[in-house]
Amino acid sequence: MFSLEGKTAIVTGANTGLGQGIAVALAEAGANLALVGRSSPDETVERVQKAGGKTHVIMADLGSIDPVDTIVRETVETFGGVDILVNNAGIIKRNDALNFTVEEWDSVMNVNLRSLFFLSQKAARAMIDAGTGGKIINIASMLSYQGGVRVPSYTASKSGVLGLTRLLANEWAGRGINVNGIAPGYFATNNTDALRADEKRNSEILGRIPAGRWGQPSDLAGAAVFLSSRASDYVHGTIVAVDGGWLAR
Repeated sequence: MFSLEGKTAIVTGANTGLGQGIAVALAEAGANLALVGRSSPDETVERVQKAGGKTHVIMADLGSIDPVDTIVRETVETFGGVDILVNNAGIIKRNDALNFTVEEWDSVMNVNLRSLFFLSQKAARAMIDAGTGGKIINIASMLSYQGGVRVPSYTASKSGVLGLTRLLANEWAGRGINVNGIAPGYFATNNTDALRADEKRNSEILGRIPAGRWGQPSDLAGAAVFLSSRASDYVHGTIVAVDGGWLAR
């Protein structure tokens, strides 16, 4: 039920952090991976291949939607189709709301929401044309539910990811496509370097997490495989929180 043998997955932002952890987990379950990133995902390629998965690297900057057609086309040409899309690529800009710039707003919204939608659209068309259906997993956030501080564009984008996940599920469930999401809690990645380096904020965050630690990319493995597999065939429009208990606090 949880096997991904013979399946092909696209994972964006696959070169480090959460994307790398998800890609490796899908490979361990049997999937082949189209790895998308702005920089070469050499370490991810090595780990995916060690897990038995085939890889195809697509260098792309999702700050614009220009690469969307290429990502899906190359995946289909290489592996014969696309079964799973993981929209993981994301960026964050920190600044007081009073001083937040247009560039800081647009750059985050373009990657986190605009490209996510149009890549989902392109992948869904390929899934429907092939008659196979598929799985789309959007990476949301604790800030899909909370306001946060000093990250207005990130909060807006991740709130949008939650809403968009539900809308796409409503439209595509009847066409054999499951659209769901994962909301990671506070994970040890390059996006949270500044928070972990701030002794006060780090202590505050750890004090609220019932599990008492920052998440590691491998902690997303179970949720990612579940939402990519037959085990989730009747799961639509759901966001799975993988947060060490943060939202329950």
